[in-house]
Amino acid sequence: MISNDAKPLASTKRLILRRFMPEDFEAYSAYRSLPEIYRFLYRDPPSPEALRERFDARLHSQFLEDGDTLLCAVIRREDGALVGDVSLTFRSKAALQAEIGYTSNPVYARKGYTTEATEAMITLGFEKFGLHRIFARLDAKNAGSVGVVERLGLRREALLIENDRFNGVWGDECVYAVLSREWAARAPNRAG
Repeated sequence: MISNDAKPLASTKRLILRRFMPEDFEAYSAYRSLPEIYRFLYRDPPSPEALRERFDARLHSQFLEDGDTLLCAVIRREDGALVGDVSLTFRSKAALQAEIGYTSNPVYARKGYTTEATEAMITLGFEKFGLHRIFARLDAKNAGSVGVVERLGLRREALLIENDRFNGVWGDECVYAVLSREWAARAPNRAG
């Protein structure tokens, strides 16, 4: 069980989104070191040392400038389980744009947690941080991830053909996005 002591940044009926705490590392590394997590990320799982360095660096990261990432633990209310993580990365402070990202522990897959957490993080981005546009970049073959953004009503803006390569295999990338005013207008109709 993970502690819920950190102040929530967002919450839903079933989930709490909060900053990671040092004691979350064991549960975080349990899923973040699995090869299947990296299938659509075009890289191998990091070494245990590299995973620890990334985790520690994000514990107190700011969300103020281009490239900054706000990484949140997704905690299940009923038992404090860490079911995954969700992030916003500032891609353009001047244009008020951020990229949404999410990773789920496969143990908790197919229960709607990722969609629910992503919805809460997008709302946080627009309402707390005043973002204008939030987008997701996804491997076109990642049906689960495409399903998350489509259930939330993000618009597919691009299909980039063979724009990335990993271990000699080319991959296509989809770009989905939503504007603040579109998100606000769809509020009663979103998943959740």
